[in-house]
Amino acid sequence: MKYLITLLTLISLIASCKSEKKEQSTLTMVVRDSIVEVKKQVPFVWDGANIYFLLTDRFNNGNPNNDMNFERGNPTGKLRGFMGGDIQGITKKIEEGYFSDLGINAIWFTPVVEQIHGDTDEATGNTYGYHGYWASDWTAIDPNFGTKEDLGVLVQSAHKKGIRVLLDVVLNHTGPVTAKDPVWPKEWVITDPTCAYATYENTTNCTLVDNLPDILTASNEAVKLPDALLAKWKKEGRLSAELDELQLFFDRTGYPRAPRFYIIKWLTDYVNEFGVDGFRVDTVKHVNENAWAELYKEASYSFKIWKKKNPKHTLDDTPFYMVGEVYNYGISGGRKFDFGDKKVDYFDHGFHSLINFELKNDALNGYDKIFTKYSKLLHTKLKNKSVVNYLTSHDDGQPFDQERKDPIRAANVLLLTPGASQVYYGDETARNLVIDSTQGDATLRSFMNWEELDSLPQTKKTLAHWQKLGTFRNNHLAIGAGKHERLSKKPYVFSRTYIKDNYKDKVVVGLDLPKGKKSLSVKGFFGDGTTLFDTYSDTEVIVTNGKIMLDNDFDIALLELKEYVD
Repeated sequence: MKYLITLLTLISLIASCKSEKKEQSTLTMVVRDSIVEVKKQVPFVWDGANIYFLLTDRFNNGNPNNDMNFERGNPTGKLRGFMGGDIQGITKKIEEGYFSDLGINAIWFTPVVEQIHGDTDEATGNTYGYHGYWASDWTAIDPNFGTKEDLGVLVQSAHKKGIRVLLDVVLNHTGPVTAKDPVWPKEWVITDPTCAYATYENTTNCTLVDNLPDILTASNEAVKLPDALLAKWKKEGRLSAELDELQLFFDRTGYPRAPRFYIIKWLTDYVNEFGVDGFRVDTVKHVNENAWAELYKEASYSFKIWKKKNPKHTLDDTPFYMVGEVYNYGISGGRKFDFGDKKVDYFDHGFHSLINFELKNDALNGYDKIFTKYSKLLHTKLKNKSVVNYLTSHDDGQPFDQERKDPIRAANVLLLTPGASQVYYGDETARNLVIDSTQGDATLRSFMNWEELDSLPQTKKTLAHWQKLGTFRNNHLAIGAGKHERLSKKPYVFSRTYIKDNYKDKVVVGLDLPKGKKSLSVKGFFGDGTTLFDTYSDTEVIVTNGKIMLDNDFDIALLELKEYVD
């Protein structure tokens, strides 16, 4: 039923909203056609998050003045040098509402700590650390990406929009050795053997690839800081401050001054200082799993301290979140990853989610086969844990639909499959993933195609579809975190239901629908007389005889309850 709400009632509602700001049942008002619609605010749950992943250097150039640092001017292989993207560029898109319009509620960007200064000499072409995974100093932000102040502004801007921030972190290795970047001391790293990936031992106690020194993360032996790092801090005028902070950290924790604990301290400093909401952890299976539990413990401690110090900037009581990249982990494996001679449950060592490498293959199946599989696994084998699904990424050379022939289906699969979703920058604009003259994964890392968004109608149409699905997903926990049930085979209609504590969410989705008039069954899910709203076509409908009727040329329907309260 619809009611006009009096001014006094409005005032009462506003007061109620303010007093219950931190409760999941907070009410949000939306004015539409002189009717005040009052909805429950959607609580945030990582299990249903819609995460946007981008390469910091390849997304948006917010400050051209920081494009060149450390004389990084040598010629490189195609798409293997810095191109100007930075933290300020991400912030600008946050403030413009680009992510909000996509229904994004978390942003993950590649590491921004200071990278090696030199370039590597490789068969694929000389390469700089534009991607962020070649750290030289974990305590500093690389000037090509920006400053710590820039990072602080980004986190604040994201939080104002209700968007969480995931920091990409590397504990496994330093950057390669170059003419400008000496190897770290032997007490800190090993430089051989190169991993063979046949057993647990030759996956963890080895270098990921040649010339990528591996941190001795399994060691508990105390080590001194590298002379080069001490000299750098002294030159920058922060040696005393850094040493004092380290002393406080080791005094508080009682950890030995082993390599991993230094880096854990440096990584969690970003949580303590800026309140980042979680870590995406790189190269997880190459590090002894106990280190991840230690990282999570210290990150959670820092997150709690930050929240106590910054109550006005705290979004809610959601715990610190960690998602791990265990390369080739698939959801079908359940909780454990099999090394061949040993199985490891990373969910038992600080991770709430792992990146799921399986969806790109599952995406070739029919919708219901995909959705049913994921809903079942997430509510059985992985109950109370989750996965982050993706179709394209920065280092997967065999993504789904690499030629971007069907970005609409890609959106349907990614954004409607149970679990958290990872939109890779340019998925929503069909950014080209096949770049001539590139070697290896560089073809996946072109600069964001903003110019096509401005000039190509098809790109705008593709973006609009991603925006509608992403917004629906963000508004409904049932999509990513709920239980799936098919309501009709042809036309294909399914429901999702999410229930936790006092919060309940129910939606119905139709896919591959015929053009023109169509009847969608909602029998047994929404009762006769229920008013629903198709957010895709912006149409209000009423359930009659267990069905709703639509008349449009769209092949998709996104149905939610249309409720008004006094």
